[in-house]
Amino acid sequence: MKSTLLRPLLLSTVLVGSLSLYALTNKGTTVVADPDNAGLKLPTGFGALVVAETGARTRHLTVTPQGNIYVKLNRPTKDGKGILVLHEAPTGKATVTGGFGSYGGTGIATKDGYLYASSDQEVFRYKLDAKGEVTNPAQPEKIITGLINRRQHESKSIALDNAGNIYVNIGAYSNSCQVKDRQKGSLGQPNCPVLDSAGGIWQFRADKLNQGYGSGTRYATGLRNVVGLDWNQQVNGLFVMQHGRDQLHDTFPELYDTKQSAERPAECLYALKKGDNAGWPYLYYDPIQRKKMLAPEYGGDGKKEADPKYLEPAAAYPAHMAPNGLLFYTGTMFPEKYRNGAFIAFHGSWNRAPEPQKGYYVVFQPFKDGKPAGDWEVFADNFAGSPEKIATGRADHKPCGLAQGPDGSLYVSDDKAGTIYRIVYNKK
Repeated sequence: MKSTLLRPLLLSTVLVGSLSLYALTNKGTTVVADPDNAGLKLPTGFGALVVAETGARTRHLTVTPQGNIYVKLNRPTKDGKGILVLHEAPTGKATVTGGFGSYGGTGIATKDGYLYASSDQEVFRYKLDAKGEVTNPAQPEKIITGLINRRQHESKSIALDNAGNIYVNIGAYSNSCQVKDRQKGSLGQPNCPVLDSAGGIWQFRADKLNQGYGSGTRYATGLRNVVGLDWNQQVNGLFVMQHGRDQLHDTFPELYDTKQSAERPAECLYALKKGDNAGWPYLYYDPIQRKKMLAPEYGGDGKKEADPKYLEPAAAYPAHMAPNGLLFYTGTMFPEKYRNGAFIAFHGSWNRAPEPQKGYYVVFQPFKDGKPAGDWEVFADNFAGSPEKIATGRADHKPCGLAQGPDGSLYVSDDKAGTIYRIVYNKK
C-alpha cells in the first residue's frame, strides 16, 4: 500500500444554538446540542453536547446497541470502580449509574453479547443481557493474563474481528530499544529483545480462559506502541495507529536539531495482516522526506533509508500528536462522505518543544475501497480551550477514546478532565 503524508484540510466551523441544531435518534427522541457545541469547533451541520462530566481519566469507551455507555478509567475511582456505567436521558445527557471492575486500564469493547475490558496486563469479558447490561460485574471471565507491564507504553488496547478473535496491543517498554533507554548516544540493542514479548499486536481467542503468551499468536511486530486500533468491517482487516518514537535530538543532537526532532517521525496508520513487521526500532517514518529511515541507534544519520522489507504505512500524520483512538464509521447519521472512513483522536503532543505543541483534536481520514483516499481533515477541534493552551501543551481536555452510538452519533472521551462528548448531525 502506497505511503503518503496527507495534508490536513481545515473544515468550516459553526457554533449553533441548541434550539436550531438537533438530531433524531434511532429511538425517535431528540438529542439537542449544547448552545456552544460543548465548546467544540465542528463542520457545518454538526453539533455537540457534553454527555457527562465524570471527573476521572476516561480512556476508551463503548456504547451498546441499547444505548448503554461503558467507560474504561485509567485508574479506579476512590470506591474501586475501573469501569463506569452511564445511562442517557432522551436529551442525550447521561448520569453515572454504577461501576465495576477494580482495575485501571484503557481497552474496552462490545461484541456479540459480551463486554471486553483490559487492565495493563490482563483482559476480561462480561456477559451482557438483552438490555445490554452486564450480568456478572463481580465475576468476569479472565480470558488473557500475564502480559508484560513495565510501566512504559503499558496500556493494552483491544479490538475484535468477526471470527472470534481478539487483538491486543502490547507496547514496547522502550523508546527505541537502546542499551540505556532514552540516554544520549546510547546505541540500539542487537536483535531487539523487547520484541519477544512486546512491541506488537497479539491475537487470542475471545472465548478462551486464561490465555497467555503461549496461547496467543504474535500477529504483527515492529510496532512501538498502539493505543488506537479498530477492525475495518469493509475490508475485514485490522488497522492500527502507532505512536512514533521520541527524542531524536535529545539522544543524537549531532544528527538532528530541535525542529527536525519536533517534526519527526510521523504518527502512522498501518493496515495489518498476520506476520507483518512495521520495523520498530530499526526505522522511523520521515513525514518530510516521506520515506522509511534507518534509526540512528542502528546506524542511521537522517539520510540513510531503512530496509524496504518493512511494512509501508497506509497513511502518515504529523509527529508526536499521540493517536489514542481509531474508529471506522459505519453509521448513517453523518453524511455519506464519512461512511467507512476513519476518525482518529489525537491526544496531543508533549515533546515538540521549543516548537509549539500540536494535536488535541479529532480528525477524519477519508477512505475509498478500504484504503486512505485524500487529505485528512480536522473534524472536532478546541478540546484544548485556546491556541495558547495548545502551544504550551496545557490543554483543558485531551481526546482519547471514540465510540459510535446505535443512532450513528460519535462519542469522544477525554482523559484530562473526564468529559464525555457526543457529536450529532442535523439531518434537516
